[in-house]
Amino acid sequence: MAITRFDPFREFMTVQERMNRLFGQAYLRDEELSRAAWVPPVDIYETEQHDLVIKAELPDMAREDIEVTVEHNTLTLKGTKKAPAELKDEQYRRVERQYGAFSRSFSLPNTVDAAKVSAEYKNGVLTVKLPFREEARPRTITVDVAA
Repeated sequence: MAITRFDPFREFMTVQERMNRLFGQAYLRDEELSRAAWVPPVDIYETEQHDLVIKAELPDMAREDIEVTVEHNTLTLKGTKKAPAELKDEQYRRVERQYGAFSRSFSLPNTVDAAKVSAEYKNGVLTVKLPFREEARPRTITVDVAA
């Protein structure tokens, strides 16, 4: 089964485009659509070392514009993606990338050791590693043979 990213505004946009074509005029301009709130896509997986990893796509962002916090078993990613300052609004012909502030929160299982969470930002991808507590990691128990 394929995983499809849910976008609640996709259907609305499709209906709006059809209505615009029907009436022959655009009620929503492209720049108004591009300023809508955005949410960076993430992948969440578990490694063979039994750590959780969250990878978020944050292209064209500076490390200083990204904030990662862990509080009360909740991981929060916040930041602001800024539009290029060297271009003025009237220079654009089309804007499809989204800019502005974002915030995403994830509930963490009790097995995650919040004191050992680490984050790395490289090539536009934020990687947050969430190691499990030692007592939550699988362990091998040796069986003694009684004579």
